[in-house]
Amino acid sequence: MKRRIPTSPGAAAFNDKGCGMAQLLNEFDCERTLKNGTYWMPFTANRRVKEHPASRIITSAKGAYYYTAEGKPLFDTLSGLWCTPLGHGHPRIVEALKTQAETLDYCTAFQMANPVTVRLAERIAGMAPNGLDHVFFANSGSEAVDTALKIALGYHRLRGEGGRFRMIGRERGYHGVGFGGMSVGGIVPNRKMFANGMMNGVDHLRHTYDSAHMAFSKGQPAWGGEYAEDLERLIGLHDASTIAAVIVEPVQGSTGVLVPPVGYLQRLREICTKHGILLIFDEVITGFGRMGDNFASQRFNVKPDMITFAKAVTNGIVPMGGVIVSSDIYDTFMTGPKNAVEFAHGYTYSGHPLAAAVGHAVLDIMEEESLISRARSLEIILEEAIHSLADLEGIKDIRNIGLTAAIDLVPASDAPGARGLPLFELGLKNGLLLRCTGDTVSFGPPFISTTEQLQDMVETVRRLIVSVTQ
Repeated sequence: MKRRIPTSPGAAAFNDKGCGMAQLLNEFDCERTLKNGTYWMPFTANRRVKEHPASRIITSAKGAYYYTAEGKPLFDTLSGLWCTPLGHGHPRIVEALKTQAETLDYCTAFQMANPVTVRLAERIAGMAPNGLDHVFFANSGSEAVDTALKIALGYHRLRGEGGRFRMIGRERGYHGVGFGGMSVGGIVPNRKMFANGMMNGVDHLRHTYDSAHMAFSKGQPAWGGEYAEDLERLIGLHDASTIAAVIVEPVQGSTGVLVPPVGYLQRLREICTKHGILLIFDEVITGFGRMGDNFASQRFNVKPDMITFAKAVTNGIVPMGGVIVSSDIYDTFMTGPKNAVEFAHGYTYSGHPLAAAVGHAVLDIMEEESLISRARSLEIILEEAIHSLADLEGIKDIRNIGLTAAIDLVPASDAPGARGLPLFELGLKNGLLLRCTGDTVSFGPPFISTTEQLQDMVETVRRLIVSVTQ
């Protein structure tokens, strides 16, 4: 089936002679500078990029597509990095950003507030589960997680339980790259170089994935809910009186879409409540519609004490993150002298008005175009398409939930974890921007995707997998 692909907006974007930046970019040799290594790319095999830099340069984006410097379209199979569910270049978002920049381009959040940010906090709280009524803004998922961990420590201290200092994360969990998030995270390559900088008193639950019982599951695996009992093991080891919080992703995204078994999250909630431990859901990926509901906590009917968010709240256009907390937590901090700072934490750009304005536009578009319910309806399309690949000998597992999915490839016998990069590079040559880590390919397409685009994406992936696994 032939893809219907819009033409690149790149030429128009870079040919405005009245724009100094456009002229500068036209004259700039990006490929040469990449080869020089002046730009140190994050989470990237930089030396590999230097070998073929031209294929790694994106100059524009529109709708569900990126465009390379040569004008080649790339379907955005992961919504950027799980952060652009509305696609790229939405005119209402562009207009909101321009209008806000002309009205109030910056406002300190220390001792001052502005209406656009305050209103966004109200809207986000209104989307969250009942009882999570207060929003603290940061600028990224990493900052949101570190903020949540500090809130947990402060909460217990203010209640006279300062001995609760331990944090419980989970194996294969990803909670950003700050020292707090890295400590509670459980992805080994992200941790090993910085082991001597980890937070004290952190332990990890076992991850929930077992291919022998869960391979090729559609939605939540029926087996594995008992993994939640591992929290009782850690409580027995450390004693509940020393544990401040448990932090988990409802769906573990960055490690390859590990879906929670039926009953698992509910049991974590029960154990945390029983022992007075705060439960934090990291919804940086799942928040704002990815699970077909406002938040994954609503999809799974489990209410945490805090939710961290980022990414989709601004469609990835202006950095923003934050933490939604319960009234109990907020009220605990609102004590002491009224002229005292209750929480000695924050960022120069917390609640930035440009980010807040974009956030309003994003929420307006999601509501008016029913994009969250659209994501739920596309879940069925993606599930059917992605599981159609189960007949390929080169595939070890396929799993999905919401508008997310992942494929585990059969590892090469002489190089486990080496399938992903060749597949990624082959995708660039075939019109797909893929997210490959090790032998796993993850998918989180934009909510604006069409059925045809999703089906075509999967058929292209079929050809690429056959090519790299033969």
